[in-house]
Amino acid sequence: MYKVGEFCRMTGLSKETLRYYAQIKLLEPVYIEPRNNYRYYDNGSYLIARLLVYLRRFDFSIQEMLTVVNDESFEHLEELIKQKRKNLSQEVRRIQTVIEEMDEFFEMEMGAKYE
Repeated sequence: MYKVGEFCRMTGLSKETLRYYAQIKLLEPVYIEPRNNYRYYDNGSYLIARLLVYLRRFDFSIQEMLTVVNDESFEHLEELIKQKRKNLSQEVRRIQTVIEEMDEFFEMEMGAKYE
């Protein structure tokens, strides 16, 4: 079992994030020492924590992360990641269109201003 500090170093999650994840039941300690309230995590917790780090990096919301973790078989994980990728690709295209429209605006409107 790993104490919080060690677990933070292993996973890259902060103590505050671990507290928050425990509060919302996303990643709870496997054991809490009753005498001093020290929290402990195990290897299974480590795997979940690493998955959560990736899901956040993949722009998953907390609610989406809860959906993944609550599906203990991870049966739908690949499908969820593929859908997130599709959504992000669509957002990239949308943003690229907005940038192109801004460029056109400046060429038309601002260029005409100086003629």
